[in-house]
Amino acid sequence: MTELHDLSALEQAQAIQAGTLSPVELTEHYLDRMNRLDGSLGAFLTPTPEGARKQAAAAESEAAAARREGRALPPLHGVPVPVKDLNLVAGVRCTFGSRVYAEYVPEVDDHFVARLRAGGTIMTGKTNTPEFGLPCYTENEVGPPARTPWDPTRSAGGSSGGAAAAVAAGLAPVAQGSDGGGSIRIPASVCGLYGIKPSRGRVSAGPVLHDISGLSTSGPIARTVADAATLLDVMAGAMPGDPFGAPPLPAGESFRSCADRPPERLRVAVITEPPLPEAELHPQCRAAVDGAAQLLRELGHEVDEVTLPPDETLPMAFSQVWTVMANAHPVAERDEPLLMPLTRYLRAEGQRVSGPQFQQALYAFRALGQLVADALLSRGTHFDVLLSPTLAQPPAPVGALRDDDDPAAEFRALGRFTPFTPLFNATGQPAVNVPLHWTEEGLPIGVMLAGRYGEDALLISLSAQLEEARPWAHRKPPVW
Repeated sequence: MTELHDLSALEQAQAIQAGTLSPVELTEHYLDRMNRLDGSLGAFLTPTPEGARKQAAAAESEAAAARREGRALPPLHGVPVPVKDLNLVAGVRCTFGSRVYAEYVPEVDDHFVARLRAGGTIMTGKTNTPEFGLPCYTENEVGPPARTPWDPTRSAGGSSGGAAAAVAAGLAPVAQGSDGGGSIRIPASVCGLYGIKPSRGRVSAGPVLHDISGLSTSGPIARTVADAATLLDVMAGAMPGDPFGAPPLPAGESFRSCADRPPERLRVAVITEPPLPEAELHPQCRAAVDGAAQLLRELGHEVDEVTLPPDETLPMAFSQVWTVMANAHPVAERDEPLLMPLTRYLRAEGQRVSGPQFQQALYAFRALGQLVADALLSRGTHFDVLLSPTLAQPPAPVGALRDDDDPAAEFRALGRFTPFTPLFNATGQPAVNVPLHWTEEGLPIGVMLAGRYGEDALLISLSAQLEEARPWAHRKPPVW
């Protein structure tokens, strides 16, 4: 029997618009599932049932008024959308995954949160994240680890692991995540979901948490391409004070409409050699890319494998910027012992990076973006899209990526686990995880598509074409 959480977010929204589904009923359904199932998954750090019920009642009244007046509602009106606990929601605890901020309650919304409110969505809670979003797993000391519902002995990835676990287990129809080095695409891969890291500046980071490095952006995590595209429509838009601004869509277009429009024949470059020399590609991750490349050929696209020359510039520059940004959240000296070992290590390393070194690392990002644009993505002469593994290895067991006794070794191991994703945080290009492959043991293995800066819509169109050819939303994990 079909239950409410079996419906896509768009199907839920359409039923609310038609009056056959109540936002209150839908919200209670998800709150009940959170109460029953989240204890084994660790998807939420701070559920917000009281606030969600108030928002749902207001959304129900607005939906009734819209039906009486014959006007359309926003595309996700009345649909639950949890927010990651690295982002600010006024009046709701925000821990940043850290004991240091366990009681912090912000007074302002992030700009995209204000857009979610204006769009009539319902916030059912703040999703789990590692401390300050620094590692690619979601384990902290303020809540339980986030686990993938495909195998709860394994990590849901990070740093948007809670968001991905929630969507994959049917605790939310869609969720907001953020991505500074792969933090949307990594958990989407290990949880069998579609996730979009938009172009730099597509979603505002203001008014408080501006990332001066340009690495991080918010984006959607969903079971279907159309759901993710619709959530991106709701979240996207530049605001006064933003340091970056991605080019807007043509008038009258939406990311949702792009999911209904197949792309023209594209030239796709396949990259399977990890850009980090010591990283090794697991055979299942290679098989996922090979299968995706073959499917693209069958759909009429031109696909060629390319090899990027080994270059230590990006790993070194990324490490310098990442460690400096680990210091972005103020921590009083007396509270330093409350931080996790990896966090303390990264903050100490960042404090040793000089101003000129930081400037040179940021310049390396810009130079890399120019190199990729000129060498691979120039219009008319090179490629339109890049295809690669999302991760170098299958989903990792909970705790397997941690090394509290040697955080320097841990940081190097995290790089080997996810050598492909940081490239596009450095360049600002859009990139998505597409869940096209599952192992014989039932573990999801994602592949990554990346495009020219500002061409998020093309990736959505191509992803939807792949989804139509090889659907994945019918797959349900053991925890569902």
